[in-house]
Amino acid sequence: MTPSSFMNKRIYIQDWLELKPYAKPTAVDDYYLKLSNDVQKVITTDKKAFALQMFLDKEQINLLSCFLTSYFEDLISGTNIWNSFVRMRHRLYGKQLPFYDLDEYYEEEINAQDISFLICYFINSVQEEKFYSPFSTFITEAAEKIYKLFDKEWEYAPENEYLKTFYQIDPQEKEYYVARKLIDRVLFDTYLFYPDTSLRLQEQISEIFENKENDDDVMMYIHNSRDGMMFRAHTRLLALKGQVWVAEILGSNHPLHQDFLDISNKILGLFLYKGQDENNIFIEHIASGKKFNLTKRSFERSHVLTEVDTILFLGIVRWQGEWWFSGTFFKQPFNPDTILKEKSSMESRAVVNFLDYQNPEIDEILRKQILAFKNYNNDSLIAFLPSEKIEEFYKGYMEFYNETLNLSEKEVRKVKQRLKNDGFIAKETHKDFSEIAETGLVFFNPKSGVEIGLGVNSAFPLPSNPYFKEEDSEDDVMYLLMHESFSKELVLYCIEHCKSRLSFFADGVGKRYLEDFDFLLRFWKKGSYHTVPSITLVGKDKA
Repeated sequence: MTPSSFMNKRIYIQDWLELKPYAKPTAVDDYYLKLSNDVQKVITTDKKAFALQMFLDKEQINLLSCFLTSYFEDLISGTNIWNSFVRMRHRLYGKQLPFYDLDEYYEEEINAQDISFLICYFINSVQEEKFYSPFSTFITEAAEKIYKLFDKEWEYAPENEYLKTFYQIDPQEKEYYVARKLIDRVLFDTYLFYPDTSLRLQEQISEIFENKENDDDVMMYIHNSRDGMMFRAHTRLLALKGQVWVAEILGSNHPLHQDFLDISNKILGLFLYKGQDENNIFIEHIASGKKFNLTKRSFERSHVLTEVDTILFLGIVRWQGEWWFSGTFFKQPFNPDTILKEKSSMESRAVVNFLDYQNPEIDEILRKQILAFKNYNNDSLIAFLPSEKIEEFYKGYMEFYNETLNLSEKEVRKVKQRLKNDGFIAKETHKDFSEIAETGLVFFNPKSGVEIGLGVNSAFPLPSNPYFKEEDSEDDVMYLLMHESFSKELVLYCIEHCKSRLSFFADGVGKRYLEDFDFLLRFWKKGSYHTVPSITLVGKDKA
């Protein structure tokens, strides 16, 4: 493919608006559309542009051109999107950008380093098959040319005042739904996150249409999926949630800055209706037994709730100290089988775990578990095993841990009775990990608990690992680094104990990434970067 073969698809206004939070063009959009086409020419006529054919198709090339032009428009218009990223990264790492020399770098102005980074970020977000190096000469040379194009326009480019209004909110705003709309806009309708959270949402919506094509409630599924993703998703940039980005964009002096930071995770699941008063609806999360007061300001259908212990399916979010309805809602009569199933579901119980993350009881449980694991596993946090032995090892450890608690028979009976009273029924499960990989590892994550890793043993050249193979080492290391199923702590354990014995870090591509290693982990791990305890506390406390 020659550079000229990229040129048979012009960028049109609908392509440009794909990255905007509004649907109809403004007076200044024609200017930025023309500039996007100029950027496309720079990219596609570069002698090394053929390198892009391995990663991007023609439509994606056009979107990349609009994406880079949107960065320029952002700086011109003062929408504070790119500058928010630069500020937060600087606070985290003492440097505005990863990878590049910043001896000549000017905040709040256009920089060739910004453009290099944005090209790399875009390519590695829209495709995940291969990590495209930020040090590619095509990236840096194309960035220099685009920078010169933008520099010529810097004094003459018009501000998009209309665009700026989409990232503002009344300082006295009390309504959760207005706040939610701003978070939604930042995550799904803002150029910086288009190749990331916006495309992820589009994939989810496509899957819903494909699986529920003839379902009358398809729009309900889409709405619920978007609402859930808004609170669940972490961006590839810095592994942050949408409300954190909103707080930064508004600035620390904005009265709602802390309110956005304090928005809770969304709790989606089954609740029991327990009554209501003038201001609140009283509900109880079935799986955990936790009680909540749902503000009536968020729920217009309180009149349909008449019978105590009616089962409700809904989502709730805490905003400004109150729990608000968020997502979809339906109800069904009390059903003891549904109650029992829900109380026995560890997945359903886990959705409220975040309410207990600061509970000292969690820290104490983890402390006891880690001591037991090390005693059980020859003073090591990691064990390498044939896959068919993993379940046996885990069960053996749990029995050993329970024995270390030194509970009397009376106390054991008391624990079992409490679980029984709470409706929890433990189910025997059997997992055949050998269907996935021949060997694996069991690691005790000090921040969460036991985790199992498959297919990465050759990332650990340790005396206790008989399954290490040098020829598989680089592939296993990259898989460990980039796949979200492996925790940040397991990666750091590998770095701490194995870095000097892995060619990937000693003289391979990994050596160039070490300076910006944490930033890359945030990029690759996104949703799993911030490790949380995998321990559920149950109880009747009111939240």
